[in-house]
Amino acid sequence: MKKNIIYIVLVIIIGIIAFVPGVKDYLRDQFFPIAAVENAVTISEEDYDIDLQGINVPSTNLKNFRGKPVFLNFWGTWCPPCRKEWPSIQKLYDTKKGKIEFVLIAMKDEESAVRKFLQENNYTVPVYIAQSPISEKLLPKVFPTTFLLDKTGRILIKEDAYRDWNTESTHKFIDNIIK
Repeated sequence: MKKNIIYIVLVIIIGIIAFVPGVKDYLRDQFFPIAAVENAVTISEEDYDIDLQGINVPSTNLKNFRGKPVFLNFWGTWCPPCRKEWPSIQKLYDTKKGKIEFVLIAMKDEESAVRKFLQENNYTVPVYIAQSPISEKLLPKVFPTTFLLDKTGRILIKEDAYRDWNTESTHKFIDNIIK
């Protein structure tokens, strides 16, 4: 009898995690917010060498952000999950600008489409279009792809799907890496 009750409770818990919206994301944010630092891949100086055409900021090179923590996001106006996560990125930017560098690179996009998207939505996060090849370590396979890099260039988070970036765990994580 006790075994049956245990099985029923486990099935209910698994059902809640699988079918109640937001529970899986909440549990992931609470228990798995950080990549294992000791296994983190480090971006080399050559990997940082990407010429960036500024859309709403001056043009630059990604290597100018070396030695600083960076929120690096690859996205496109044509990508529904990318568009969906933009409001949370803007909110994160509004609270963390000046503490961490934000570099959002529009991929497979026309400059005019990117400008229109930013203007229509009043987004102010720094956006660029890459003008030189992107290293295999950073080149996204899917969109959106976001990296959180520490000052030494270690990839602390790599998220290759939509994510709400304006969560308490993300804010705490960034606060810890900028110390």
